[in-house]
Amino acid sequence: MVLGMSLATFTLVHVVISLIAIVAGLFVMFGLLGSKQMPGLTAIFLLFTILTSVTGFLFPFKELLPSHIFGVISLVLLAAACIALYVMRLAGAWRPIYVVTAMTSLYLNVFVLVVQSFLKIPPLQALAPSVPPAPPSGPVFAVVQGIVLVFFVVVIIGIWRRFRPMAFA
Repeated sequence: MVLGMSLATFTLVHVVISLIAIVAGLFVMFGLLGSKQMPGLTAIFLLFTILTSVTGFLFPFKELLPSHIFGVISLVLLAAACIALYVMRLAGAWRPIYVVTAMTSLYLNVFVLVVQSFLKIPPLQALAPSVPPAPPSGPVFAVVQGIVLVFFVVVIIGIWRRFRPMAFA
């Protein structure tokens, strides 16, 4: 039991929170490419991404796992993104700090989504078999993660160059 829920129910809640964070984050990402801030979606993206990391720490564990390291890194990035956006109002160097930290936290969520997809979806499991607790491996998994990484690097650079916010309300 986690927070009064069965582990299966809690896992489902965590996955739904993660998917909301990713979908909202993708909308925010493409908005930023057009210098649109979308304050409501941005708040949803940041909140649900924080909740994704926090709920990830509530799963039972016996040792420090890579997912915990990702969670800590994500929370540090999200703290910087929230400070840049809500406290510093994207002034000066805080604009690129926000872009890099917010979009890198989105990338980390998508990275984990790809890993979990290869672990849980049978056709993907067949393409990149793994023996739990080891993560998926093999050329197909590496190519997919490589494509995701290149996509995010290109988009983050694009946002860095193009995003010129108006006053954020």
